[in-house]
Amino acid sequence: MPTIKNAKIAILATDGFEQSELMQPLEKLRAAGAEVHVLSLKAGEIKGWDETDWGQSVKVDRLVSEASVNDYDALVLPGGQINPDKLRTDAVAVKFVHDFYNTKKTLAAICHAPWLLIEAGVIKDRDVTSFNSIKTDVVNAGGRWHDQEVVTDQALITSRNPNDLPAFIAKIIEEVEEGRHEDRRAA
Repeated sequence: MPTIKNAKIAILATDGFEQSELMQPLEKLRAAGAEVHVLSLKAGEIKGWDETDWGQSVKVDRLVSEASVNDYDALVLPGGQINPDKLRTDAVAVKFVHDFYNTKKTLAAICHAPWLLIEAGVIKDRDVTSFNSIKTDVVNAGGRWHDQEVVTDQALITSRNPNDLPAFIAKIIEEVEEGRHEDRRAA
């Protein structure tokens, strides 16, 4: 049975990630014992957005173009408006999300990050949530939207906003420890 202590988790982000939605999962998942890598479109550092202005930078561990979905037990997608909007226009990032979904491992998206799930074609016929302002986008892509702090559909985890982070992180740990959801259909 997998445990969070031997899990490898990827966080995919770029400049403009919502500060708390990257930093809290990064810190809490590492504190729980997981090895966590920040993947991005560029090397070096990426800069966060902290509510109303630019925030802290975080070190990029690996380019998404050099990463393999097989190397990770979970993929976390932080939100903010800027970050997922940039990522959903990058073919490599979108393919990584799509391919990761098809591994049947834990995939977690918060706030505006379901835009990436939409672009990757993995949200149709799934129970999900998101930041309220993209509810129509989620519904138009075929997702079944729910106004709940965390919604899980066969290891596809979604949450609405930074207030939901405690439940979001706890659910990531729980789903990683459950392992693959072999009955999840491929996208």
